[in-house]
Amino acid sequence: MQDGTRLAAVDLGSNSFRLEIGRIEHGQFYRTEYLKETVRQGSGLDEERNLTPQAMQRGWDCLARFGERLAGFSATEVRAVATQTLREARNRDEFLTQANAVLGFPIDIISGREEARLIYQGVAQALPQGDERRLVIDIGGRSTEMILGHGFEPKLMESYRVGSIAWSTRYFADNQLTRHNFQMAEIAAKAVLDEALNAYRRDAWDVAYGSAGTVGAVGDVLAAAGWPTGSVTREGLDWLLDRLISSQSTDKIRLAGMRDDRRAIIGGGLSILRAVFDLMQIDQMQQASGGLRHGLLCDLMGETSDKTDVRSKSVQRLSAKFGTDAVHGVRVSKVAAHLFAQLKTSEASSDNPSDSLADERLSRKLNWAAQLHEIGSQISHSDYHKHGAYILDNADAMGFSLSELHKLSQLVLGHRGKLRKLEVDFEDDIFVQQLLALRLAVILCHARRDPDLNGLALTRDGDTSTNFAISCRSSWAQSFPQSAHLLREEVQAWQKTPWSLSLSEY
Repeated sequence: MQDGTRLAAVDLGSNSFRLEIGRIEHGQFYRTEYLKETVRQGSGLDEERNLTPQAMQRGWDCLARFGERLAGFSATEVRAVATQTLREARNRDEFLTQANAVLGFPIDIISGREEARLIYQGVAQALPQGDERRLVIDIGGRSTEMILGHGFEPKLMESYRVGSIAWSTRYFADNQLTRHNFQMAEIAAKAVLDEALNAYRRDAWDVAYGSAGTVGAVGDVLAAAGWPTGSVTREGLDWLLDRLISSQSTDKIRLAGMRDDRRAIIGGGLSILRAVFDLMQIDQMQQASGGLRHGLLCDLMGETSDKTDVRSKSVQRLSAKFGTDAVHGVRVSKVAAHLFAQLKTSEASSDNPSDSLADERLSRKLNWAAQLHEIGSQISHSDYHKHGAYILDNADAMGFSLSELHKLSQLVLGHRGKLRKLEVDFEDDIFVQQLLALRLAVILCHARRDPDLNGLALTRDGDTSTNFAISCRSSWAQSFPQSAHLLREEVQAWQKTPWSLSLSEY
């Protein structure tokens, strides 16, 4: 990535929204600006798991301010993600429609394990390299992530639905900080986290690190009281518990280092942290400076190379796990990329480097769909495209957001058969181009051998037209009558959509 390139990461957490902006200098990211706002969306879910209008408005207002600061950034320079609150919210689409508009960039909802991966990546890049085995804990507003890793590589990742906002709302709803409330909150946290005991046992790691959120808040208070800076100990947690109980209520907390926005949720956060210490047999936890948004920035810096893209590895793992024909997947991928490139060439050309990078990303996603288009065949050859779409919609695939996996699932679902079954907006120009290229590639590779593409062209009448055209030499149609027949059927399939496809011979 070139020196001077701007990058920005937006983290829509359950408690706070964060924006980090910086530049690439000599291959490293250097922060130039950091904005944080306490939005407390995690406390805005009602009993039906819908975000309240007030919670949505708080989020929109914050993102509008972030969006003003991001004016002038290109789509390849910004990554925005949302975590547990929007994973839970039933009306998240309503929130995201307005949120995407005011921010000016798409917001991806990521799975819990993907959040854990990004957290570890952000923590690891801020630590010196060594041979230590690491346990990384991040206690957020509505979820807690646990990761075992070594160096830059996470080995085991999990996300648990226990967080400082959720636990404070449930066990400290009256703002009373009693010993009984703390005991009930810790017992409940241990009940959720108990399943982590076997996987994250004490002999599996050397050093425990705490990322952001609750660990940072507790560490700040302990440091202000004279405890060693940069770490949290069991003794420190016991001391803080006694001080909070002595305060009797959140309104009466008077502790140096305690930020105002943390008072209301410190009870739940401390309860979970104490439960983690007990279950994981932690005596001391180091505070880590990296976190989710730093992991996002690492991904942005690495996306220019397909070899370093963790998503490519996830696709390979899924392909191997479900026993797809890898050779045929590569064959279909090459043909789809060839056709997609023809479509992009027929559009208005651009010399903007960011546009070229965007086209590269689109081609990569088309490549992943091609490699996975037969992933459902191990379940049943009948309707295998439907099985494949279900797998992708419900898979934990590192590097992918939930929306990215759904787009892939729709490409896999739509690579054959009728087009009306797709849950997509046919006004999505890019998706339609990818879908057409994939469907045609599958047709041309139907004999499971490399097709003859000489003299076969796919074009579009300008970059705003809804008309696609396939042209081929007449001798090609005579040499490959089955392929020509399938192409004619494809022309008929597109007549039932807002788009048209024609076939001509010359």
